[in-house]
Amino acid sequence: MNAPQESPIGKSAENAKPQQMMSITRMKLITFVVCLLPLAWLCFLAWQDGLGANPIEYITRETGVWTLRLLLITLCITPLRKLTSWHALVRVRRMLGLFTFFYAVLHFLTYVWLDQFFDFTGIVMDVYKRPFITVGFAAFVLLLPLAVTSSNAMVRMLGGRRWQALHRTVYAIAILAVTHYLWLVKKDMTRPLIYAAIVLLLLAVRAWWREQERRAQLAGKYGMRVAPSTIPQVVKFFPKRPG
Repeated sequence: MNAPQESPIGKSAENAKPQQMMSITRMKLITFVVCLLPLAWLCFLAWQDGLGANPIEYITRETGVWTLRLLLITLCITPLRKLTSWHALVRVRRMLGLFTFFYAVLHFLTYVWLDQFFDFTGIVMDVYKRPFITVGFAAFVLLLPLAVTSSNAMVRMLGGRRWQALHRTVYAIAILAVTHYLWLVKKDMTRPLIYAAIVLLLLAVRAWWREQERRAQLAGKYGMRVAPSTIPQVVKFFPKRPG
């Protein structure tokens, strides 16, 4: 007797998961390399003596701008996933968030080490007297717990609900980071205003989606629990318009 032939559908299902894992691994590798390009470019410019007349200011500015860019890209992941149904994007969100923190650390160290030479008294005075440094420092401090709790182990330790509540502070961090950039720039405000508009758009989209979810939950709740006979009693709570 001939051996039963394997179904092509079963074979494709078996091959789908390894191919999907390979695709995700490739996407993570590309994301990792791309996120390192700004640092590689800074290193190349330093090697070529191309950082301009004030290298410390250039490095501080570029590391700060790339922190903000990566933060905004990270915040765009969820809207893009919902709009495109490309769920694999979620797999690189953590990496993007950690690279955001990485460039924030470089930005902070450039200021503390190269600019202030670990003059902590001067740093404290800067934080106290210069508002753009105050909000930038606040954003960095708020970013620390998000980086520390980014692992799966921390999600399990904190619990999903508390972890999500903590990581929602990323929107406050984005507002502080944009404010830091707006108050820092004195001449051409084009780029800071573009980043501010992106943050406002992301906040508006998030608020709209939350409202839609709330309405769907209420509709489902009353659709399941409110009997038809009770609906007129609910309507009576609304006053009649005068004739």
